[in-house]
Amino acid sequence: MTSFRIVEHHGYQDLFASLRSGFEIGPIDIANPTRREIDEKLQNWPVVYTLSSTSEIYIGESRNAVTRMRQHHLNNEKKNLDRLHIIVDRTFNKSAALDLEAYLIRLFSGEGQFSVLNRNDGIVDSDYFNREKYQETFDEIFEELRSRGFFSRSIEEIQNLDLYKFSPFKAPSMEQATTGAEIVERFLRDKRLGVQGEEVVQGGAGTGKTVLAVYLLKLLRDIERSDVSEEREADTMFSEFFTAENQELLTGFTAGLVIPQQSLRNSVKKVFQNTPDMGDIEVLSPFDVGEKEGTFDILVVDETHRLNHRANQPSGMQNKRFREINEGLFGEDRDDLTQLDWIREKSHQRILMIDHNQTVRPADIRKQIVDELVTQAQNNNRYFTLKSQMRVKAGSDYPGFIRALLEGRVTEEAPDFGNEYEFGIFSDLGNMRDAIIERDRKFELSRLVAGYAWMWKSKRDRDAFDIEEGGLKLRWNSTDKDWINSKNSLNEVGSIHTVQGYDLNYAGVIIGRDLRMDPHSGEIYFDRTNYFDKKGFENNPRLGITYSDQDILEYVRNIYSVLLSRGIRGTFIYVCDEPLREYFMKYLLHLD
Repeated sequence: MTSFRIVEHHGYQDLFASLRSGFEIGPIDIANPTRREIDEKLQNWPVVYTLSSTSEIYIGESRNAVTRMRQHHLNNEKKNLDRLHIIVDRTFNKSAALDLEAYLIRLFSGEGQFSVLNRNDGIVDSDYFNREKYQETFDEIFEELRSRGFFSRSIEEIQNLDLYKFSPFKAPSMEQATTGAEIVERFLRDKRLGVQGEEVVQGGAGTGKTVLAVYLLKLLRDIERSDVSEEREADTMFSEFFTAENQELLTGFTAGLVIPQQSLRNSVKKVFQNTPDMGDIEVLSPFDVGEKEGTFDILVVDETHRLNHRANQPSGMQNKRFREINEGLFGEDRDDLTQLDWIREKSHQRILMIDHNQTVRPADIRKQIVDELVTQAQNNNRYFTLKSQMRVKAGSDYPGFIRALLEGRVTEEAPDFGNEYEFGIFSDLGNMRDAIIERDRKFELSRLVAGYAWMWKSKRDRDAFDIEEGGLKLRWNSTDKDWINSKNSLNEVGSIHTVQGYDLNYAGVIIGRDLRMDPHSGEIYFDRTNYFDKKGFENNPRLGITYSDQDILEYVRNIYSVLLSRGIRGTFIYVCDEPLREYFMKYLLHLD
């Protein structure tokens, strides 16, 4: 028997009076509730509520629903919200109500059917007693709201959408929240003093760097535009920032999120455009930043390690833009200038998200620059780390095991990654493809991905096949923009340039013959003859850099490390090089 009931009312201007005149109420889980008992639940009990119109919604939590509705009635922004639903559960405590509030905000913002009017007051993903049991109730509440037309998709379908994955309403982990609170405090202090500031956040794949970047920008915008006189019931580490002084300090502040990868940049742009008050926060390429007039108060740079130094760009036009930006900003096109210098020149304050293990091309800024960034930030007490891996359900041991596997250091079977994660190797590529198709049918967002070990013939000849392996003929991604969600992606193979920064439910990773093993020495090496990313091994005569096979090996290992960390529910592997496959099969679960 469910313990919750949803109270519905049209018009909330004087809920207290309405209680006495009567309105439609679903029975609260109390035997034959009297009017007095209902009054008590709505005046002195933690409840969650929604205020909505046909296109907008606000989700809230309160111990006193009646008083809270009166406060909302005085808020002009919410006066057109004429439909009220109150979720009452006799088992709720404050923690459960806050958790449900955050859960519904994420789902409403993730589906996009309503424009979510909530400010990001900083609800943190905190644990509490019996949370798993409460969350079972949350799913029931969702289904009840869905039956009333609030949602058109299932929870699983919503969680697969980019709007959900990159939502600024995602509740941060305690690690992310602690880091975020300190960064915001430093940003506000530096802005008050009129000095420049630069924070560095280092974290491996799946630690939530992009989520934190989006969250912080939404939080700063909310501080600027919130009604600071409105009572805030959520007791969080962010509530202290919502003051009149900080609001005045941030009035008119300019902000941007810099994302080097085009596909990811386009996806995040859509999220910002669908989130109230975030449409004027620009999502930019490094070139966009260099060419903008004026300076930004703050730039948050996702994947800072993917910024470029002076190297041959993918097109002559981009080479021209690189030169012109250097000349415009610094008066000359010096070889030592990088896109990171553009970022610093065009912003007063910066938050740089980095992971040098995700550099995948020689044109990416050199490891030496990243190391200098870290050292400087540490010396200035502006360095933060995100250590908790939150994407892959295999737990914290998974990234280290994958790295050891790719470096040939594994000597025993893979650790037990738990019942929630499928991980293993196929000896037949066709079987792995069938498994990915079956997982996509069940969970969606399951894709084949591969290292750049085959020529992209189908780019010019749509009838050509690119990857011919194990009796299969496959094609590379037919688009480099939002490939994962494109129409034919299940029948194609994505490269690093289409999936870096994205989540999948299942990833079927094809390790090509660009990564091989010497059967005699057991050494894993890079095979240049089977690597077809021209920009992936291009020398840099301008800077006097020649890349050896050992240098490129590090990039290729990084590529496969990124591909092997995309799958939330599972990762399947097929290895083309026979000696390398035999090595993998010694230590991994066989899946066919």
